[in-house]
Amino acid sequence: MITDLNTIAGLAIANETANNHLKAILLAMDSDAVDATVVDLQATITPQIDCTQCGNCCRSLMINVEKTDAERLAQHLQLSTQQVYERYIETSSQGSLAVMNTIPCHFLCDNKCTVYAARPAECREFPGLEAPDFTKRLFATFMHYGRCPIIFNVIEGLKTAVL
Repeated sequence: MITDLNTIAGLAIANETANNHLKAILLAMDSDAVDATVVDLQATITPQIDCTQCGNCCRSLMINVEKTDAERLAQHLQLSTQQVYERYIETSSQGSLAVMNTIPCHFLCDNKCTVYAARPAECREFPGLEAPDFTKRLFATFMHYGRCPIIFNVIEGLKTAVL
């Protein structure tokens, strides 16, 4: 199990060819079989990695925010929803897309989420490996391979399982 972020980032570059090969194999496999393998790997790996000690996603990802997320944050922070939008969220000119307005996240302090109980759904669901149709999310998954120890180790486990 590799959890050092610098090691993972370096291996992500070094493993690019092998990862492209893995993607091609996964796309040729039965989707349900891939999902089952990923879920099994994720169930074994995730408990061994404490996301609250890592926080790399909070330091490096742009987080989409839904209206319900803003409302939950407002209640938690004892602010109005409008105040949450004004302070922490950037909305597209069409108003259809809202994201946290800083990277790293405003709410990351001493490598801990200060709004953990009220964090946005995208944060709660990350890395989302247990969702069905893993092979339809390969681009996004591999985009995070070099920054998330859970994703990195699940992908490495997939290599062992299918290569």
